[in-house]
Amino acid sequence: MRFQYIIIKNFFRILLRILPAMHHLIKANPFDEEKAYAYLRKVVLIMHRTGRIRTQIFGVENLPKEGGYIMYPNHQGRYDGYAVVHGHDRPCSVVMDKKRSYFPFVREVIDLVRGKRMDLDNLRQSMTIINEVAEEVKQGRRFLIFPEGGYDKSKKNSLWEFKSGCFKASMKSRTPIVPVVLIDTYKAMDISYLGPVKTQVHFLEPISYEEYKDMKTVEIARMVKKRIQDKLDEILA
Repeated sequence: MRFQYIIIKNFFRILLRILPAMHHLIKANPFDEEKAYAYLRKVVLIMHRTGRIRTQIFGVENLPKEGGYIMYPNHQGRYDGYAVVHGHDRPCSVVMDKKRSYFPFVREVIDLVRGKRMDLDNLRQSMTIINEVAEEVKQGRRFLIFPEGGYDKSKKNSLWEFKSGCFKASMKSRTPIVPVVLIDTYKAMDISYLGPVKTQVHFLEPISYEEYKDMKTVEIARMVKKRIQDKLDEILA
């Protein structure tokens, strides 16, 4: 409901300014990742003002200062990626379900951050995407992957099982894993309420390759989930 409200309130701004600017940045040759990401963060601020969303950011000091890495947050709703972008000042991209990635406006956001579209029903294509992410992270890019793979309205601040396959990207790239805890982000765009909402993003301490190199991806998934669950329990207790 809030998402529709934001779109309606900014309809002409989106149609006449935001979408044309996004298309221009997407098609720019050469593509300027810094400029494109900075513009996306401005759009997120517009969403915050219009939708009366306040997102508190914690743990920015935990983010690796150099090199690529992959962030693995819990997944609550449509606002989750924007919440992380709001708190993450350096360009990062995202891996997203191919079907959802072509929704109106989402398509432009994915293209703006040079995101990866994963076909969850096609194992071969999914592995190709994982390999592409691993190579790009080796080169210094930063990615966002939601290991739960989905969400629904009833999930709220609870966790589903983490899919171990997505951690292969970290194993192949040998780069840090950054667990990210999202709290109350489902309230921003996935409930029928238009009043002010507060959400939180917590960047936890990164897990170095040395710490997980001898583990199986199933074990890594359990470790990351536990760290996120422990933080949720600490804050929501």
